[in-house]
Amino acid sequence: MRTFEHAAPEYSSLQKEDFKLHERDDAIHDAKFETKSVGFFKDAMLRFGKNTASIIAFIIICIIAFFSILGPMMNEYGYNDQDLNRANLPARIPGCEKINLLNGSTVLKNRRKDNLTDTEKYPEGCILEITNESVVNGVKMCDVRIDTYIYSGYGDDYFWFGTDYLGRDLWTRVWRGCRISLIIAFAAVLTNVGFGVIYGSIAGYYGGMVDMVMMRIAEIIQAFPNIVVMTLFIMYFGNGLFAIIMALVVRDWVGTATLIRAQFYRFKDSEYVLAARTLGTKDRTLIFRHILPNAIGPIVTRTMIAIPSAIFAESFLAYIGLGIRAPEASLGVLLSHAQTVLLQYPYQTVFPAALISVLMISFNLFGNGLRDAFDPTQRGT
Repeated sequence: MRTFEHAAPEYSSLQKEDFKLHERDDAIHDAKFETKSVGFFKDAMLRFGKNTASIIAFIIICIIAFFSILGPMMNEYGYNDQDLNRANLPARIPGCEKINLLNGSTVLKNRRKDNLTDTEKYPEGCILEITNESVVNGVKMCDVRIDTYIYSGYGDDYFWFGTDYLGRDLWTRVWRGCRISLIIAFAAVLTNVGFGVIYGSIAGYYGGMVDMVMMRIAEIIQAFPNIVVMTLFIMYFGNGLFAIIMALVVRDWVGTATLIRAQFYRFKDSEYVLAARTLGTKDRTLIFRHILPNAIGPIVTRTMIAIPSAIFAESFLAYIGLGIRAPEASLGVLLSHAQTVLLQYPYQTVFPAALISVLMISFNLFGNGLRDAFDPTQRGT
């Protein structure tokens, strides 16, 4: 038997007085934590806050959402106020007089130079620059950059995004269109994710015959061509919001369900799940409390990427004439109208196209940040 004298060197200096005898009924407590405990979601938000790119993307999304709500109310023009006299005016923003894309100017090509002094054709102050002077058959010709607003008799007006072929304010229509596109995208994606998560969770958790039947049904639905399904829904229900949302929902949930099913097959046989099942935990608790949180990262990433994809899908429907009904606007409808005059009035394409591009990049960066933040393997890092 090993005695105290033969103990390890680090314990050899201990004396009998260093030990204290405790009775069986004495309560021994560990020291209390001096800091507050950090839960899963709080820890995820702390990690998300360290991702600068995702924070910037989130701010951009909030700004776009803000203008989508309040942008159409920032001037006196309604989204369908028409005036053919101000049709196709370029963008004009106060303080941007030196930027050709934003100062309301247009270049008129091959104009007779001797006519530039005619104030009936060229009102005073509308000529900004004369370029490319040449002589053709003895006649002096040139290109003239003019202030389109003075030239059209609207010298005191400002249309920040210009006007369309009916003289409607594009600032109002772009932000109203962005609002409609975001509503369609969020409604379609949330419905897809909600149904896909429930469907995939049941199939992945129970497995066997239940999984086989459910996934075969999903594969049959996914086999139908997307464009055919969307066209049939819109032809039957019309061109309203409900029809477009349902057209985007009817088969896109299959991808989410497949993703969740794979996550359940990955985690359902883990030790902590088996232990919870041994203790009598109900299936619903196992699904939504123990297994599903491990799939939050992929779910969030897919949701954020699906939103710009839904906006693109709505834009595609507008291109083939199945978009929102006139005079309502969406980003797809605006791009559909603008692409017919792309070479003559490129600004009508630039603003909605830039908005879609910024939304896509921002949602992707935001989704990547949330995916990393909700990854359980990185908790505490």
